[in-house]
Amino acid sequence: MRFTSHRDFARAFERALRRAAVPIAFSQGFHPHPKISYASAAPTGVASEAEYLEIALQSEVDPEALRAALDAALSPGLDVLDVLDAVIAEGGSLPDRIEASRWYIEMPEVDPAVLRAAVDAFVAADEVLVERMTKQGRRTFDARAAVISIDAPASAPTPSGAPAVPCAILELVVRQVTPSVRPDDVLSGLRVVADLEPPVSPRVTRLAQGTLTAQGAIVDPLDADRDGAAIVGH
Repeated sequence: MRFTSHRDFARAFERALRRAAVPIAFSQGFHPHPKISYASAAPTGVASEAEYLEIALQSEVDPEALRAALDAALSPGLDVLDVLDAVIAEGGSLPDRIEASRWYIEMPEVDPAVLRAAVDAFVAADEVLVERMTKQGRRTFDARAAVISIDAPASAPTPSGAPAVPCAILELVVRQVTPSVRPDDVLSGLRVVADLEPPVSPRVTRLAQGTLTAQGAIVDPLDADRDGAAIVGH
């Protein structure tokens, strides 16, 4: 499922809404489309355990019934974990609350000590300039400034699907900036500062995304609505 593009996911989700008989609201005009807003979609090739989206409904529904119906209608590997009840949202839209994300990167056939040295060089650098092709053409930007924390733990569990070979683990917390800094940009930065070239494509998983606290922790962007919020019609 990690190789499913955002467009393919959006198409699959809209079909699941129809199969689940969800009373989705549509836009007005000659070409109505479902009112769905996606927040910070994961790049193609990346797995995620923390994706968020908003849908507008024509009528109130039971949140748990909606979750179960959508989860059953989606393909295996696309799982609906939670549905927020109808509440008065405080503090801006959902995309406004996505301030940072946490990533877990498995790097098979990379010596953990080699990765540790590369991380140290990355942290010590004032800036790490990398290049990426964007819709506006090739751009150069600083991958270091957006990284809140980066670590290469000395010990880690056996990587998913990897053979019994050395495997380094990289843990990242990245701030949401423009242009966005993605895990592959950080990996490019490690190549810039330490000439680190993984022999096998890393496996990247987003573990969390949400609001960034003053202590550098990431909290669920929906927590503010869950705590003491009154249930209202949507």
